[in-house]
Amino acid sequence: MTLNELLAKALRLWPEKEAIICGDVRMNYRTLGKRIFSLCTAFKELGIKKGDRLAIVHENHHTFLEVYFATAHLGIILVPINTRLSINELCLIIEDSNASVIISQSKFYDILRQLLAKTKIKEIIWTDFPEKEDGLYYEKLVNESGPFIPPVCIKDTDIAQIYYTSGTTGRAKGVILTHKNVKTHALGAIAELHLTDRDNWLHAAPMFHLADAWATFAITWTGGRHVFIPAFEASSVLGIIEKNKITITNLIPTMLNMMVNHPDAKKHDYSSLRILMSGGAPIAPELVKKITDIFKCNYIQTYGMTETSPYLTLSILKEHLKSLPWKEQLRYKAKTGREFITINLRVIDERGRDIKKDENQVGEIIVQGDTITPGYWNLPCETEKVIKNGWLYTGDLAVMDEEGYIQIVDRKKDMIITGGENVYSTEVENVLYMHPAILEAAVIGIPDKHWGESVKAVVVLKKGYHTTEKELIDFCKKHLAHYKAPKSVDFTAFLPKTGSGKIHKKKIREKHCNRPEK
Repeated sequence: MTLNELLAKALRLWPEKEAIICGDVRMNYRTLGKRIFSLCTAFKELGIKKGDRLAIVHENHHTFLEVYFATAHLGIILVPINTRLSINELCLIIEDSNASVIISQSKFYDILRQLLAKTKIKEIIWTDFPEKEDGLYYEKLVNESGPFIPPVCIKDTDIAQIYYTSGTTGRAKGVILTHKNVKTHALGAIAELHLTDRDNWLHAAPMFHLADAWATFAITWTGGRHVFIPAFEASSVLGIIEKNKITITNLIPTMLNMMVNHPDAKKHDYSSLRILMSGGAPIAPELVKKITDIFKCNYIQTYGMTETSPYLTLSILKEHLKSLPWKEQLRYKAKTGREFITINLRVIDERGRDIKKDENQVGEIIVQGDTITPGYWNLPCETEKVIKNGWLYTGDLAVMDEEGYIQIVDRKKDMIITGGENVYSTEVENVLYMHPAILEAAVIGIPDKHWGESVKAVVVLKKGYHTTEKELIDFCKKHLAHYKAPKSVDFTAFLPKTGSGKIHKKKIREKHCNRPEK
């Protein structure tokens, strides 16, 4: 079964069920299907054919979901693009993917007009710009095209999407995901999370990122309801969970952190929630405790990569672990988790041997399975660096317990070596989050003439709270070996974020590594 079969199943089983809530727009699956098939016709009439690349720069909206399905039905390769990229970054992606058409909205008009002048983009389709002469109007295309389903032969190995990485390690790479990758992941998520037609999914994390995009297919496959907000805003999300009876969603830890620390966090009814998931970055156990205290629903930590569709692990408790005391259950929930149903996962040492399941020995996570990318677009050498003998080398370092649950301790590139000792930034950040004054924290290594690197913390304080550098360093020394504690702390009003909302370690290092230490 390829992606162009999922919507057809939903239309057979749930034609009259509400599929979309997007602002004032509400529609059932029958209407959604007609719009998607009309969009297919419009794309075909524009000359966009199987294998062509079509880009989208857009906030969360029901049109984003429609584009995901229309391109899948035609075998067009969709290129979802981070809305926060600069014109130069956009140009590189358009040139690398050779996308000929781009779908966007009026708020990105100025930057996309520059893109049109600098690249080979032939056409822009505006979703909210009917009065503009330059470009086409999305709604006109949908309304004036008949709902014809073109007979296109699509294979499992055909490319469905190309997601460009944020480029935090250099040039952005286009991650290829096939129909088989995306379909298998959706089926795995349905099984793991017990998704059904009772579920209401909130698209709050950006749809250009796989933290949310996978749900486009999984929720539709099971006849669930999609609820959209343009972009994350803590107070808005809190209210929408109550108003639209959201049952499940996946958010970035920084988003959840803002929600639990919002003054209105305890003023809403969250009884509809059955699962809150966190992904995209490690999460502090202290934050997990706050999430479960406030939302009183099941919490699942997720871990994955763009290269893996994305999920690799979930912190779902095995049945026998549910009888543990609540404090012990929380400890497991805060772990990175056990392997996802669609993949095989190992943690290996430098010699390629499996590490001990003692929560002490550190190794690199490697994975294989039907949800793993076949490689990077136009980058065979980069592909060979990470995929070896059928295994994807993630670059993430972790320990494993006797139950098979892993805990990521750091990225290889983020590990700090100070005086010959390894310090994992995640471990130090988790301790900082235990301090009552800390809202956000990032730990990096900076050059040190004596130690090689020294540990630096960059923190944001909660509103109305105060602390000092010495107090935070002493606090860390109470909970960690002294060499792991920060030697310096910088206070800032905010930490830079990536387009998906994760704390941007590369930018923090660039800012602080060249600054003389006190």
